[in-house]
Amino acid sequence: MMSLRSKALALVEVLLRVPPLFVVDEFLKISLGLPVSTGEEVPILSPVTTDIDINENEANYYDANFYNAFVFTLLKFFVCCLGCMSALCIFVLYTKHLIIVYLYLMSIGLVFISYWTNVSAIKQIQSLTVAATSAHHSTSILEDILNLNIKNLLDLEGPGILVIQNFAIQFLLAVLFRNVHLGPRNSTIQKLLPMSFMAPSFLAMLPVPPNLLHHSPVFSTLLPLFLAKYVLWSSGYEVAQVIYAGYQHGRLFISHNGLSALVETEWMRLNVPCVLRVFWVMRVAEHAILLLMDNYDDDADEGLKVTALLAVQSLASLAKTLLVTGCETITAVLGMTSVISFFCHYIGNFFQWILLTEEEEDKSIGTVSAILFYILALQTGLTSLNPEKRFIRLCRNFCLLFTALLHFLHNIVNPMLMSLSASRNPSTHRHVRALGVCAFLIMFPISLLAYLWSQHTISTWLLAVSAFSVEVIVKVVVSLMIYSLFLIDANRTTFWEQLDDYVYYIRAFGNTIEFCFGIFLFFNGAWILLFESGGAIRAVMMCIHAYFNIWCEARAGWSVFMKRRTAVNKINSLREASADQLLRLDDVCAICYQEMHSAKITRCNHFFHGMCLRKWLYVQDRCPLCHDILYKIDNKDNNSEAGNEENSNNQNLLLEEEPDLLLNEGVR
Repeated sequence: MMSLRSKALALVEVLLRVPPLFVVDEFLKISLGLPVSTGEEVPILSPVTTDIDINENEANYYDANFYNAFVFTLLKFFVCCLGCMSALCIFVLYTKHLIIVYLYLMSIGLVFISYWTNVSAIKQIQSLTVAATSAHHSTSILEDILNLNIKNLLDLEGPGILVIQNFAIQFLLAVLFRNVHLGPRNSTIQKLLPMSFMAPSFLAMLPVPPNLLHHSPVFSTLLPLFLAKYVLWSSGYEVAQVIYAGYQHGRLFISHNGLSALVETEWMRLNVPCVLRVFWVMRVAEHAILLLMDNYDDDADEGLKVTALLAVQSLASLAKTLLVTGCETITAVLGMTSVISFFCHYIGNFFQWILLTEEEEDKSIGTVSAILFYILALQTGLTSLNPEKRFIRLCRNFCLLFTALLHFLHNIVNPMLMSLSASRNPSTHRHVRALGVCAFLIMFPISLLAYLWSQHTISTWLLAVSAFSVEVIVKVVVSLMIYSLFLIDANRTTFWEQLDDYVYYIRAFGNTIEFCFGIFLFFNGAWILLFESGGAIRAVMMCIHAYFNIWCEARAGWSVFMKRRTAVNKINSLREASADQLLRLDDVCAICYQEMHSAKITRCNHFFHGMCLRKWLYVQDRCPLCHDILYKIDNKDNNSEAGNEENSNNQNLLLEEEPDLLLNEGVR
C-alpha cells in the first residue's frame, strides 16, 4: 500500500511540472513573438515607379510605422522571453513551493472565472428582463420569490433560473476560493467572500438601475483581488529569499562537486524524462482530440459519424499528422526524444533478455538513442521545416536511429560471443541465442537496404543509411569469424600459435573497412553541408566525427601496427630453440602454461612460446621470470657472432619501453 501511495505521489509531482512546459511550448509556437517568413514575395517597385516623388509626410508616415512595428516586435519578444523564463523557474521549484504557486494561480483563476460568469449571467438577465418588459408581463425576481411563484422562477426562458444557476456557480467558486487562497484567514473576510462572489446575483433580484447592475461584476472581484495582491506584495521578500537560497545552493554544489553533478542531481530530482514523456503524450492527445472534433464538425452537416470519419481519414494519415505536430517546437522534440528513449530502453532490455545478460553499461541504450535523435533533429532543422518536409525528415532520422541501434546491439552481443567461444563447456542455448541475434543483425540491414533502394532514388541520406547498415554487417561478420576461430582453438588439444595472427588480420580488415566508411561519411556530410543544408550544428558534428572517428582511429591503428611490427622483429631476432633443447627442458611455457613444441630463447636463457613472448612485449620489455631486459643493445661484445648479429638487429629497431595496447584489440 505504501508503494502504491509513493507511486501516486510521484505521478502527481510529474503532473505538477507539466503545465510550465505547455507554457513554454505555446511561446515557442509563436516563435517568441518574432516575425516568421511566410514565403510570400514582397512587391518591388518597378523602374517606372521609382521616379515617383514621395512627399515628406508619406515618408514620415512609413518611418513611424516601421518604428512602431519594430518596438512592438521587440516588446513581444521581451514578454515571451520573460514568460519562458518564469515558466522554467516554476518548473525547477521544489514541490512545496510549486504547490504554493499553483494555489495562488488557482485563486486568480477562480476570480476571473467568477467575473466572466457574472458578466455573462447579468447580460442574459438584463436582455430577458428588457424582453419581458416590452411584452408587458414582467415581474421582478424578488416578487416571484416572496410570492413563492415557483413556475416563474423555474421557467427555462425566464431570468429566475439564470439567477439560481449563477447563485450556485458563485457559491461553489466562493467555497473553492476560501480554501485555496493564501491571504489572511480572518473570520470576517472569510464570511464576506461568499457575499462578494454572489453580490451580482443578489442585485439582479432587486429593482436596481441597469447601469449599477452592469458594473456589479467588477465590484464583486475587488475583495478577492485585494487578497491576491496582498499575498503577492507580502510574499515578495520570501520569493527573493527562495531565489537567493537556490542560487547559493547551486553555487556551493558546483564548487564542491562540479556543474555536471549539479545537472545530474537536478535531472533526477525533477524526473525530467518522465515529465517530458507525459507532456508529449498529453500534447499529442490534445492534438488528436482537436483533429477528430474538427473533422467531425466538418462532416456533421452531411450526417456522417465518427465511424465514417475513420473510414475517410485512415489511422495512418492521423498518425502522420500527429507525428508532424509532435515535433514542431523544441519542447515537443524533447518530449518525443524522451518517448523514443523509453521505447529504445525496453528494446535493449528485450535483447538483454534474449542474450541472458544484465550488464549495466548495456542499459544505456535509451540515453544514447535520445541523444542521437535530438542531435539529428537539431542538425537537420526539424522544427523549421514545413509539415510535409518535416515528416520526410522525421522518417529519415528514424532510419538513421535504427541503424545506430543495430550498432549498439552488436556492442552487446560481441563480448558475449567472445566469452562463449573461449569457454570449453558452454551451454548450447546461449550460443543459439547469440547467433540468432547475429542473424537478425545481418538480415535486418539487408532487408532495410533492399527496401530503401527499391523505393527511393539515390541521395546523400540513402548513402549514409547504406554505409551504416553495411558497416554493422561487416562488424557482425568479423565477430562471427573470430568467434569461429576461438571455438576451433577451444577444441584443439595443442597450442595454436598462429591464432593471434589470424585474429589480428580479421580485425584489421574489419577496422579498415570501418575507417573507409568513416571517411566516406565525412565527405558525404561535407557535400550536405556545402550544397544541401548547412548549419553550425552539422559543422560541429563533422569536426567531432573527423577528429574521433578518423584522426584518432587512424593514429591508434598506425600505433598498434608499428608496435606489432617492432615486436615481431624483436621476436625474430631471438634464437629459436632446437628440438634437443626442448626435449632436455621438458617444461611448459611460463606465460600460457602450454607445452612447447617450438620456443624462443631470451638473453637470460629462458624459453617461451614466440607468440606468448610477443604478447608479453606489448605489456613490458622485461623477462616474465627474472625481470631482466629482454632486448637491449650491447656494444661491448663484438667478438661473438651472436652478439654482433643481435647488435645489428637492435640498431634497426626502435620500440617504446611499455606499449599499452594488446594484440587482441586489433587496429582500433
